[in-house]
Amino acid sequence: MKKFTAIVKSVFRREEGATMVEYGLMVALIAVVAVAGVTTLGGNVKSTFETLTF
Repeated sequence: MKKFTAIVKSVFRREEGATMVEYGLMVALIAVVAVAGVTTLGGNVKSTFETLTF
């Protein structure tokens, strides 16, 4: 357990750890925007196809 704690502390002390957190936050934000866009676009596409008549 002490070794794990030391590894976690070293990750937070290093600059690379901070960069990884920043990239993680950016990926999370992009995922949220993508899900919101797909949800909105999906609703619009669904309503468009429901109004089509053949």
